[in-house]
Amino acid sequence: DPVYEDMLSESRKMITNEKIDAYNEAAVRILNSSSRNSKAKVKVFSVSKLIAQETIMKSADGLHLPESSRDTNAMILMNVYCNKIMKPIDGSCCQPQPPLTLIQKIAFCFFTLSIIGYLIISLIHRNNYRKNKSCTDLESGEEKKPAISTPNVSTLEMLLQCFCKLGLIMTYFYLCDRANLFMKENKFYTHSSFFIPIVYILVLGVFYTENTKETKVLNREQTDEWKGWMQLVILIYHISGASTFLPVYMHIRVLVAAYLFQTGYGHFSYFWIKGDFGVYRVCQVLFRLNFLVVVLCIVMDRPYQFYYFVPLVTVWFMIIYATLAVWPQIVQKKANGNCLWHFGLLLKLICLLTCIYFLSYSQGAFEKIFSFWPLSKCFELNGNVYEWWFRWKLDRYVVFHGMLFAFIYLALQKRQMISEGKGDPLFSNRVSNVLLFVSIVSFLTYSIWASSCKNKTECNELHPSVSVVQILAFILIRNVPGYVRSVYSSFFAWFGKISLELFICQYHIWLAADTKGILVLIPGYPMFNVLVSTFIFVCVAHEISQITNDLAQIVVPKDNSTLLKRLLCIAGFFSGLHFFSAMQDQSRH
Repeated sequence: DPVYEDMLSESRKMITNEKIDAYNEAAVRILNSSSRNSKAKVKVFSVSKLIAQETIMKSADGLHLPESSRDTNAMILMNVYCNKIMKPIDGSCCQPQPPLTLIQKIAFCFFTLSIIGYLIISLIHRNNYRKNKSCTDLESGEEKKPAISTPNVSTLEMLLQCFCKLGLIMTYFYLCDRANLFMKENKFYTHSSFFIPIVYILVLGVFYTENTKETKVLNREQTDEWKGWMQLVILIYHISGASTFLPVYMHIRVLVAAYLFQTGYGHFSYFWIKGDFGVYRVCQVLFRLNFLVVVLCIVMDRPYQFYYFVPLVTVWFMIIYATLAVWPQIVQKKANGNCLWHFGLLLKLICLLTCIYFLSYSQGAFEKIFSFWPLSKCFELNGNVYEWWFRWKLDRYVVFHGMLFAFIYLALQKRQMISEGKGDPLFSNRVSNVLLFVSIVSFLTYSIWASSCKNKTECNELHPSVSVVQILAFILIRNVPGYVRSVYSSFFAWFGKISLELFICQYHIWLAADTKGILVLIPGYPMFNVLVSTFIFVCVAHEISQITNDLAQIVVPKDNSTLLKRLLCIAGFFSGLHFFSAMQDQSRH
């Protein structure tokens, strides 16, 4: 190892780093030349030199290294020999790149062919467009207009364009979190790393305040705003490692519950008002929710349950649909003719609550239901469904609360018991003031309780029953005053429109190491690295949202006969995935 020449004693002055390097080069050359097998090179622990260069200044005599260098050497040696066996999630040092699976190879070929196909079609269309381009009449000097002024974009070209862009994006995903090309760093929580960004985005959100197009309770702009600021807070929570701080953890759990509350509220309102229980609606929702996750499962070789939030929202959507679509179908139009239908719907909701209560206290029955094939393929993680049971149980009542809130709100709205005019309070001044006071007290009471929790297990047991208190308090604070209900933050609403994509994409291209670490694109400059990776991450999420919307229009047509054919093709696609997955498992064993 190198020495610190300035600190060497007179008797050691002849030891120089230049001579040490010369001796090391000679030693390596002789060792490799004397090796019986010319291909078997001697491995020199050269990183020891780099460590010594950083620590030798702390040496007592300039020759002997301090103990800190020994600890670092030992840590790196253990990483070299242990990480390839232990395969730690929170780091990628010294791990071999995982081999491509058969499904990943097929996906790579598919995206490559899509890119080639799109380029060929684009070149053909461009040549046709040039041939039909307007030319100048030499005699009159007037411009002749062609029959075709712009190239027509066919469905095939749009499809290939979407897959072309998606292929490039998935390549970036793979390079960030599977190819060991970029470094990852661990998270270290501090209060400032969480709360300062929160204050910053709140100021930005308030700065971009605009008037809403409508002033109804939980209108579209307001729900997008709600999703947006919640998603930004959750992202800051993840990158700062704030899950170690229990009060923050409990408040984040409320934000996740609020998203599920909106799922119950939104889908119930749609089915209740529109009465549309057609296959097209179901397929549209399922496609938009699951498309990105299915692609990531293939490209990143991860199980469906790994992206737990999408399975959670998907299952709850199907539960809402089944509850309202099963005979007798009770919708607002039918209930307006006879008030007894309202009691029929309440009976359905009570039956749903009973089923939820039964499953939440019968883990064995829950696991049996989701352990049957093919459900087991979707909901197992590490060979069991415990993670799925834990996630479902944690927010088991909040979707029901969202459905019940939607039913009560729409009933009050129909009977004109609330005032939703611009600037008007939701109720009379006296009632509105009382509700505001109760909401603020309830909101603060929950925050005080969450801050006084002793451990996560104890708090998680109470969370499903009490999280609705803070959610309802927020809704009332946000909607009872007319002036508050009439404005929204366009900044937060923009992020709210891509909130699902942001939540999923963070796993691999922002946090990386499957959310356990932080992606490092620019080593040595942490703030600049976060800014660059965040910009790319947000752009990618927005682009994926656009791709999903475009593909949903193509893959899920309104015509029932065409839709049925597409569903058969999708069933064949998943059957093929299962077949190749089974082949892959057999080859591993």
